[in-house]
Amino acid sequence: MPYEYEKNGQAIYDESFATIRREADLARFDKDEEQVAVRMIHAAGMIGLEDHVHFSPGMVAAARTAMENGAPIFCDARMVSEGVTRPRLPVDNEVICTLHAEGIYELAKEIGNTRSAAALEHWRDRLGGAIVAIGNAPTALFHLLNMMEDPTCPRPAAIIGCPVGFIGAAESKDALWADQPVPCMIVKGRLGGSAMTVAAINAIASRKE
Repeated sequence: MPYEYEKNGQAIYDESFATIRREADLARFDKDEEQVAVRMIHAAGMIGLEDHVHFSPGMVAAARTAMENGAPIFCDARMVSEGVTRPRLPVDNEVICTLHAEGIYELAKEIGNTRSAAALEHWRDRLGGAIVAIGNAPTALFHLLNMMEDPTCPRPAAIIGCPVGFIGAAESKDALWADQPVPCMIVKGRLGGSAMTVAAINAIASRKE
């Protein structure tokens, strides 16, 4: 017998978000934060993720305003930059990943760090008012925080800190949350990754669900 299942794409989409809102505990989020958290839960397929998602006050508004003003979005990995839904971006914002830029291998050796960390040095002159999205590499987030220690380094408008993994991921996000050099959001612990990070970017970029 053929399998019976929902075939209407819009119905699947609508019921997915309705299910999340029925089952997830979203009470502590404001309206803008809730939209971002719901989309991240949808991307992860994980009710309970909301317990790990934290926003500094006004983070979503700051990031959204920056995007509306044309801010570029710097991503630590191609999986993040390629996942951004361009039609959701308010003003055709640049989405930039420099992981494979010329000279990154050499720069990584020079600074004694990973390519993901070295790639951020290509952002330094354009960080002012930008959105930074770290979805994979804890070393990139740690390096960004070290960059922020330099008073001459431009400050981004907001940081999405969601690196995933077992070594350094939780610690890098704890450091971001403790320092909060600019408005930021994190997924505490080992959880994170490209899908969650992209979901956060897409939700901030447009209120449309």
